[in-house]
Amino acid sequence: MSKSKPLLFSTLGKKLIMSLTGLFLCSFLIVHLIGNLQLFYNDQGKAFNEYAYFMTHFTPIKIISYLLYTSIVIHAIYALVLTIHNKKARPVGYAVYRGSANSSWNSRNMGILGTVLLVFIVTHMSQFWWKFHNDQVPYIEYRTDLNTNKTTATELVAGEFTDYMEYVDNGVAITKARDLYKQVAFTFKEWYWVALYVVSMAALSFHLIHGFKSAFQTLGWDHKKYAPLVRFVGIWLFGVAIPIGFAAMPVYFYLSN
Repeated sequence: MSKSKPLLFSTLGKKLIMSLTGLFLCSFLIVHLIGNLQLFYNDQGKAFNEYAYFMTHFTPIKIISYLLYTSIVIHAIYALVLTIHNKKARPVGYAVYRGSANSSWNSRNMGILGTVLLVFIVTHMSQFWWKFHNDQVPYIEYRTDLNTNKTTATELVAGEFTDYMEYVDNGVAITKARDLYKQVAFTFKEWYWVALYVVSMAALSFHLIHGFKSAFQTLGWDHKKYAPLVRFVGIWLFGVAIPIGFAAMPVYFYLSN
C-alpha cells in the first residue's frame, strides 16, 4: 500500500505555497511602489534617502525583509519544481495543440516571465540593495533652515560620513545619509538599464495578471461573487498600475538626465 505524501510535499501543497508566497510578494509590491514614489519629490532626494534608511534599520521592517527574501527563493524553487513535475507527467504533447484555445499566453509562459523577473531581481538587488549595505553609494548632507524651511544639499566625502544621523544645530536641521537617490539617478543615465527595467515591468505585468487570479483559485477563494473583483484588482492594479508606476521611475530619470 502506498503512503500518501504530507500536504506540503504534494503537488497541491506546492501550489498552495506558491500562491501564499505570491500574494505576499504582491503586497510587498504595493508598499515598495509607495515608498519609491518619493523619488519623484523635488527635494534633492531627501525624502527617498530617509525612506531608504528607515526601511533598512527599523527592526519590524527588517524581519519582514527576511521573510520577503525567503518568499522569493521559495516561490522560484517551487515554480521550477512544479514545471519539471508537469513536464514529466506529460512527456508527450497533445496531438493537436492550439495554445490560444487551451490557455492564455500568460499561463503558457509563466516560466519565461518568472525567469526574466528573477534576473531582474538579482540585477536590481546588486545595483541598489548590495551597494547601499556595503557603502558603495555616495554620501550627502541636508541642511534645513528651520526659520525659512529652505533645504540645501552637499555631497560628502567618505571621511565626512560615519553613519546616518539627524540633529539640530543653531536653528538648522542637519541630516547625513547614504545617497541612494544619486545612485538611482546615476544608474538610469544609461538607456540599457532603463530598457531592462521597462521590459522587466512588462514581464511583471503579464506574470501578475495570471498569477494573482490563479493564487485565489488555488486557495479556493474564487467564489463567483468575488471573481469580478479579483479579476479587476489583478488586471488594473497589479497588471497595469503597479508595473507602470515602477517603469515610470527609470524613464523619468533618463529623460531628466
